[in-house]
Amino acid sequence: MKRALVFAVLAVSVGWWLTGAAVGQAVKANGKDQQFLRHAASDGLAEVQLGQMAAKRATNPEIQRFGQRMVTDHTKANQELMTLAQSKNISIPTETDKQHQQTAEALAKKQGASFDREYMRHMVTDHEKAVQLFSTAAKEGHDADIKAFASQTLPTLQEHLQMARQLTQQVGSMSQAR
Repeated sequence: MKRALVFAVLAVSVGWWLTGAAVGQAVKANGKDQQFLRHAASDGLAEVQLGQMAAKRATNPEIQRFGQRMVTDHTKANQELMTLAQSKNISIPTETDKQHQQTAEALAKKQGASFDREYMRHMVTDHEKAVQLFSTAAKEGHDADIKAFASQTLPTLQEHLQMARQLTQQVGSMSQAR
């Protein structure tokens, strides 16, 4: 009887210790994952906002289509990210950050080919950063669900980057031909 009691106390103690260690590790491990989700959420919201602007204001029909594609793809990714963040009990931004707001304000002042060039320049820069952010999260993330989200979203972001680079070259060569 004593032996069983000692074993039970020992088992409970080890269980508490393991639980505490796992919780401590989860908090430590989730810091970068949380940061990734927050950053990705803010960037995704900006892509939708800027894409809506391009779909309406761009003079080049290909850039208008690209803008609409950004709205469609990033809205879908944003919804998946929001669901993931909620399941992890992580709060994420519901508005773009100051830097993205300034970009939108600056683009709102542009017209015609100037808007097209500036929008595409931002799309290349933004998607280069996004590819890096998602690549890092996919490789170095601690949470399996967050890593999976980053891995699944990455090919679309890489495609966006490739499209943005091609359109930027086209817009640049059109302005040089004039």
